[in-house]
Amino acid sequence: MREGKLHYGWIVISMGLLTTIAAHGFGRMAYTIILPAMKDGLKFDYTQLGLLGTGNFIGYLTMAIIGGFLAARFGTRIVITLALILLGVTLLLTGFAQSFGYALTMRFLTGLGNGAAYVPAMALGSVWFAMKRRGFATGIVSGGIGAGTLISGLLVPPILAAYGAEGWRYSWYILGAIALVIAGIVYALIRSRPDEKGLRPVGISEKDAPPPSPAGPKVTSLQWSAVYSLPSVWYLGLVYFFYGFSYIIYMTFFAAYLVKEMGLTQAYAGGLW
Repeated sequence: MREGKLHYGWIVISMGLLTTIAAHGFGRMAYTIILPAMKDGLKFDYTQLGLLGTGNFIGYLTMAIIGGFLAARFGTRIVITLALILLGVTLLLTGFAQSFGYALTMRFLTGLGNGAAYVPAMALGSVWFAMKRRGFATGIVSGGIGAGTLISGLLVPPILAAYGAEGWRYSWYILGAIALVIAGIVYALIRSRPDEKGLRPVGISEKDAPPPSPAGPKVTSLQWSAVYSLPSVWYLGLVYFFYGFSYIIYMTFFAAYLVKEMGLTQAYAGGLW
């Protein structure tokens, strides 16, 4: 690669950013802003709305556990693209909801797409960047969560205002369509590994490249039993559990509280969100 030329790893990491905008920002965070209007439109109570959030999280958790394995088996590009397609389609279909069971199924399937896209995207930094730059690269990808939340908070309230009682349906339609466009862009530009472009990871020069591996059996799969036997893995899992427990309930009903209990407008709630 010539000096001064943009390394393709930066394009890949920007695709990771787009992925998390759609997967987390639209697939999970947008629900908070749409929830008050969806409650009115479908006459759901808060228990049902909470269960919709739970269904989405169960889908996410399912694919968060196996998403990395699928990416290793079938390739990051394929897994992320298919996950975003699933996410986009189910976001669109959520707009057609007429019953609780249907809405719950769509939110669960959206969660599957979210988890299957998010986990491989977060691993892009470790594949495409040298150790000293992985934190920065991963930070760019995870920044999509905040960017997606910001975008949904700014985009959804005007849609709700423009379409009245049916605004929540159009919000899902539009978010789903955007997610499908992102899926197409990601498929066109993302690559699973640097060697697919004949490159080394960002920050690694030829003199820094590791020596060829000695002949011997090739490791083709992760030894999951060894991973789960590490105390640090369980410790981090426990920390992440309490992190999720502390914000998910608050996050889900944040906009509903502002709109229904405090009497604020959807636009104001979206701005705070």
